Amino acid sequence: MQLNGFIYDVIVVGGGHAGSEAAAAAANMGARTLLITMNLQNIAQMSCNPAMGGIAKGQIVREIDALGGYSGIITDKTAIQFKMLNKSKGPAMWSPRAQSDRMRFAEAWRLQLESLPNLDMYQESVNGLLIENDHIVGVRTTLGLEIKSRTVIITAGTFLNGQIHIGNQTFGGGRAGENSSKGITEDLVKFGFEAGRMKTGTPPRVDGRSLDYTKMIEQPGDEVPYKFSYLPSVKPLTKQRSCYMTYTSASVHEVLREGFEDSPMFSGRIQGVGPRYCPSIEDKIDRFASKERHQIFVEPEGWDTYEVYVNGFSTSLPYEVQSKALKLIDGFENVNILRFGYAIEYDYFPPTQLKHTLETKLIENLYFAGQINGTTGYEEAAAQGLMAGINAVLKLQQRESFVLQRDEAYIGVLIDDLITKGTEEPYRMFTSRAEYRTLLRQDNADIRLTPMSYNMGLASKDRYERVLKKQEKTDVLIDFLQQTSIKPEEVNDLLVQVDSAPINQSMKMYKVAARPQLTFKDVETFPNVKEFIDLNELDEEVLEQAEIHIKYAGYIEKEKNNADKLNRLENIKIPDNFDYHRIKSMSYEAREKLSKIRPVSISQAARISGVSPSDISILLVYMGR
Repeated sequence: MQLNGFIYDVIVVGGGHAGSEAAAAAANMGARTLLITMNLQNIAQMSCNPAMGGIAKGQIVREIDALGGYSGIITDKTAIQFKMLNKSKGPAMWSPRAQSDRMRFAEAWRLQLESLPNLDMYQESVNGLLIENDHIVGVRTTLGLEIKSRTVIITAGTFLNGQIHIGNQTFGGGRAGENSSKGITEDLVKFGFEAGRMKTGTPPRVDGRSLDYTKMIEQPGDEVPYKFSYLPSVKPLTKQRSCYMTYTSASVHEVLREGFEDSPMFSGRIQGVGPRYCPSIEDKIDRFASKERHQIFVEPEGWDTYEVYVNGFSTSLPYEVQSKALKLIDGFENVNILRFGYAIEYDYFPPTQLKHTLETKLIENLYFAGQINGTTGYEEAAAQGLMAGINAVLKLQQRESFVLQRDEAYIGVLIDDLITKGTEEPYRMFTSRAEYRTLLRQDNADIRLTPMSYNMGLASKDRYERVLKKQEKTDVLIDFLQQTSIKPEEVNDLLVQVDSAPINQSMKMYKVAARPQLTFKDVETFPNVKEFIDLNELDEEVLEQAEIHIKYAGYIEKEKNNADKLNRLENIKIPDNFDYHRIKSMSYEAREKLSKIRPVSISQAARISGVSPSDISILLVYMGR
C-alpha cells in the first residue's frame, strides 16, 4: 500500500528538532513533504534541558532564523527567560540563550508545521529503507507500508537501537516512555555504511514546590531582554521567570560514589562515547576528584508547571542513589522527584560518510541530519535539518547545492568539521571552533545569510527587504560619522571623563567613536548625532551594527583577508575519482585519509587531520598547480 496514493518529493524520518526544520524547509521551498514520526504529540520535544542557545549555539539559532527556519521564532514565542551571555567580552562572543516553556515549545512547533500547505504528517515507525540501484526510493514502516519518495532525510535522534540505562537496569527506548527504532541501522550496515555507538544522559526532574529557593542564588534574566528572531512579529519578553543556582558538596559526592559499582558507565555496560563537555555528575566527580563542589542550575520547565530541570546533575546511577544524593544539596532537602535521570545509548553513523550537502556518499538522495551524525544539542540538530531539507529540494529542482563556508556561518563550521574531521564523541559547537568568529557574530546573521536564503526561495520577501533596509541605514549612519567633523571643545570634556586623550584639532567623528573608552551612548551626545538618528529613524539594531563596525573594523577586515586567501584553495577542486594511492611521495596516513573522506577541494583536504602541509604541496604538484 502507498500512503495517500502518490510519491512524495521528500520524506523526513523523525520529528525532533532536525526533522522539524528539515520538513519545514522542504515544504516552504515547494516540495511535497511527509514527516513521519513515532508520536505526533512529541514533535520537537525538548528531551533534555528546556533551553535554546548558549555559547556559539545562540549564534546557530540566529543563523537558522536568518535562513528562514523556525527555531528562533518558536523559542521567542515560548520563552520564559532571555539572557545575552558574554556581554563583558567582545561582540564576537555575545551569545543569546533562552529558557523555554517545554510544553508550549512542542505545541508551537506542531501548530507551525500544521500550517504549512505542502507538508503532511504521519504517525508510525520506519523500520526499513527502499533502495534501488544505489538510490533511495522510499521507506518501509512497521505496518508494512512502502511509502515512495524521491528523497529521504533521516533525523532519528537517539532512537536508532536506543538503550536506556539506570543503575543495573537496561531497557530499550529512544527516550523515556518511548520505544527505540529498529531496522534502519541494519539496512544501512548491509549496504556498506559504518555505524558506531554514542551515549548521552539527562538529569532528574523535580517538583519545584518541594525546593527551598532561599538557600539558592537567584539567576534572573536580562533587565532588557532581547530575542532570537530578526522578525518583528514576536516581541521581547515583558516578564520572566528566574532560574537558581546551588552546589553539590563533599557529602553529595560521597553518596554518589557509593553507586559507582552499579553505574552502567563505570561497569562497562555502556559502550558508547558520551559528550566530553556535558559530562554526567558521576563522571565529573571521577574526573575532577579534587573539586569539592559543582554548580547545579535549577531551571523551571515552563510558566505554569512546577516541574524543574536539575541542570548539572545528569546521571545514570541507581534511582535510590540519585534520591539520597539530591536531598543533600542545599535547597533540595525535601525534594520530590518527578523523573529520575538516565543515560541513553544509540547508533550513529560517522559523518565522513556524507557530502557537505549532508547527502550520503553511498546512497543517492539519502540525507542524514542531527544526532545520527554524531552531534549533540538541539541547535546543532536543527541547523543540519534545515540544510538537509534545503539541499534535498535544490537537488530535485536541479539547482546548485547550498553549502556554507567556514567564513560564512557557524553552520558552515559545524558541517565542515563533521564531514572533514569526523567525530568519535558527541560534537558540540563552541566559538573556539570558528576561526572567523569576528565575522560570524549573532548580530549580523541576517546580513550574512538572508540574501542567500531569499535567492533560494526560502526566506520571505519581507524578511529580505528588512535586511536590505537595516544594511542601508547602518551604512547611512557610518557615512555620516565618516563625513562629519567634531571640534576639540565639543568633545574634550567627555574624553577626559572617560580617561581618553583629548584631541588637539577637528577630527572625523568616526575616528573618535572608534576609541574603546567611548560607548555609542557617548557618541549620541556629539553635536547633531541624536538629531540625525531620529530624523533617519535608526533603531537600536542599526546603532549596534554601526558601533560594532566602527570599533572592530580592523579585526573584521583582517579576518576577511585571511578568509579570502583560504577560499582561493576552496576553488581548486579535486576530481571525484582521484587516485591518492598512486602518489607514493605522500604519507601513507594522508593517502588513507584522503581516499576515505574524498575531499572536494584542496582547502577541505588541508583541514583533514593527518594531512600535512607537505602532503598538500605534493597533491598540488600532481594536480598541475
